[in-house]
Amino acid sequence: MRIGLGYDVHRLVEGRDLILGGVKIEYVLGLDGHSDADVLVHAVMDALLGAAALGDIGRHFPDSDESFRGVSSLKLLARVAALLAGEGYEVGSIDATIVAQRPKLAPYMGLMAGNIAGTLGVETGKVNVKATTTEGLGFTGTGEGIAAYAIAGLHPSC
Repeated sequence: MRIGLGYDVHRLVEGRDLILGGVKIEYVLGLDGHSDADVLVHAVMDALLGAAALGDIGRHFPDSDESFRGVSSLKLLARVAALLAGEGYEVGSIDATIVAQRPKLAPYMGLMAGNIAGTLGVETGKVNVKATTTEGLGFTGTGEGIAAYAIAGLHPSC
């Protein structure tokens, strides 16, 4: 079993959609970034790439490459899945946490986990997504941004 840790953060801004786990969430602000800025999927990708010792998303999908501007992070996750398969790895499990004071994310957790699992081609039960606040502390607590952490376990393909 190989384990990887991922982390991502993006600033909340006006004029952008809020996309988390491939789900468009109704909110007055969205995450700023080169792609769709989906911090949850970015953290998951980094965890998977780290577990396979394949670098990070910046190495594979640099923000200097215009072909990634506005792209769905789920499309990038599909490319990570292909990289993992090419290296002989299967996803064992993923556990991810979104850190955001608002909006409330509980109604979307199942959809997010389903999107990630579906993109990776694994059972939904292998992907856990949860959210927490910081009780008003730090940049996530003041509503300046959203962060996400993920840990992933990989094992060799059979």
